[in-house]
Amino acid sequence: MYAQLLALYRANPKEGKVLAFMIAVFLLIYFLPAGTERFDNAILEAFRLTNWYAREHVILCLLPAFLIAGAMATYLSQGAVMRYLGPDASKPVAFSVASVSGTLLAVCSCTVLPLFGGIYKRGAGLGAAIAFLYSGPAINVMAVVVTAKVLGAEIGIARAMGAIVFALVIGTIMHVIYRKEEALRSITNKRGFTGGDSEKSMAIVALFFGLMVGILVFANWAAADSEFWMQIYAWKWHITSLLSLALAVLLILKWQWPVLPLLILTCVIVLFAIIVPVTPELPFVIGIGGLMLISSLRDQDREWAIQSWDFVKQITPLLLAGVFVAGFALGRPGHEGIIPSEWVVAAVGDNTLTSTILASLLGALMYFSTLTEVPIVEALLGAGMGKGPALALLLAGPALSLPNMLVIRTILGTEKTLVYCALVVVMATITGFFYGNVF
Repeated sequence: MYAQLLALYRANPKEGKVLAFMIAVFLLIYFLPAGTERFDNAILEAFRLTNWYAREHVILCLLPAFLIAGAMATYLSQGAVMRYLGPDASKPVAFSVASVSGTLLAVCSCTVLPLFGGIYKRGAGLGAAIAFLYSGPAINVMAVVVTAKVLGAEIGIARAMGAIVFALVIGTIMHVIYRKEEALRSITNKRGFTGGDSEKSMAIVALFFGLMVGILVFANWAAADSEFWMQIYAWKWHITSLLSLALAVLLILKWQWPVLPLLILTCVIVLFAIIVPVTPELPFVIGIGGLMLISSLRDQDREWAIQSWDFVKQITPLLLAGVFVAGFALGRPGHEGIIPSEWVVAAVGDNTLTSTILASLLGALMYFSTLTEVPIVEALLGAGMGKGPALALLLAGPALSLPNMLVIRTILGTEKTLVYCALVVVMATITGFFYGNVF
């Protein structure tokens, strides 16, 4: 029987692979431990985490990020990108600009992806783009301040210093490894550059992106145990509204958008803000949808809507699938997935190399929204987690996640994604092990 199946496979390997895949899927479904408490709870956690992600992050984080990424691909001067971030740009300048830009965003590992895709698509060099990709979720000022306040100044400073060094070192290593490929890409970009950059001045374009980034940052401003942060949190939607109004004025004055459609859109947003004041996400998404509708109806701005939609199609399905799998495996913060939390605590309960490696891998696979890594690490430290693994998780976790990896692969390819993820995990492990055993 085995010989006959082998002969059949050799005669028609394509059909044999289909048969093998169908058998594997059937066996997986057949032997699923459905009905057991842990498995059923893990399935529920997967749906709950995906539901939470859709409610808390898709509207406020991803939609404006898609908007900014589409604008980058449309309005950002390719010449400026090539000059400051391109493969031939000065590496200290390129990495510094990328790191500082990422630091100011205060976004999670998923929200940074459209922005990373935007600057990479526009011609940024691999090293600078990677520095931006890591720095956005890992180094943002709010996360560092909250870490120092909750977990102590020592680990807060260690996180800040480690993350800054990581962005520069990982970006440099990626540039060195793929320098020949980047040189060819640079030539291709120059040949494909037709000079169709925006006719608007750099100051106007910078203001345009600054307003949109400000909207993204303040709309997602999180509550924190600090009077200063809480004051800003209390006024976050007022600040977001003022920035949105300034963006509309800029579009009218410098983009020559008609006043009437924007006035109607503003009235609709205000109306919904008054009717449902407890749901500010509704007028927020109406504003984004209205901007894209108006831009799609204008020949000179239609590319903005097209590019933004391309990022939505490319990134959203993979992010939601990745969040679902992460929820199934590890659950939401404070809840359990298929992997028992006791296993996690036991695995990272000291400062050994093995515990630090496991903490780095765990952090790389889990999804952390902005600032949620701090209470999670605080709880793990209270349960006996070593200081070294804690720092390793703080350095690897915010910058990587399973959904993040799936999307990076579509932008950079499998090999570069694996190298980037491996560099983050290895450096987080080394830094955490050193910190845990020296301090």
